Amino acid sequence: MRAVILETLYEWSKVPYQKFIKKNEPWSVSLPNLMQYPNTSLGFHLAFFLLKHNFEIQPKLEDHDVFHVLTGTGTTVPEEISMQYYLWGNGKRSLYQYAVIALGTFLFPDYIKLFISAYRKGKSALVFYHLDFLKLLDQPIERIKDTFLIR
Repeated sequence: MRAVILETLYEWSKVPYQKFIKKNEPWSVSLPNLMQYPNTSLGFHLAFFLLKHNFEIQPKLEDHDVFHVLTGTGTTVPEEISMQYYLWGNGKRSLYQYAVIALGTFLFPDYIKLFISAYRKGKSALVFYHLDFLKLLDQPIERIKDTFLIR
């Protein structure tokens, strides 16, 4: 039930967040485009992630899926919350993120060790949350992870 609450809130907030808060331009790349990148690249790994989870590219929210790919974070509700903790540790700050962390921690206190671990991993990585990932799609994913100490 608690996962349903967060998933419902996400679905209600996604469109207004994309339309009114996210100021970046949507990427002009499709899933078939991503699949054309070398198999060691960030772009190819992003395509694999999207296909594996039966996801589509969400305009203006592309970075979110890149964060999943780079950090190896899953897509369950507790894992989504842990990724926000990871990004918080990495220096990212937003009202939306704080809402997810606060509500997620309240609803999933039994995952606090996972959340703290994710925060520490984000803190130990070099700051990467603000990168223009569209320009890095052709780069080897392991090089990006090694450069920014993403574990």
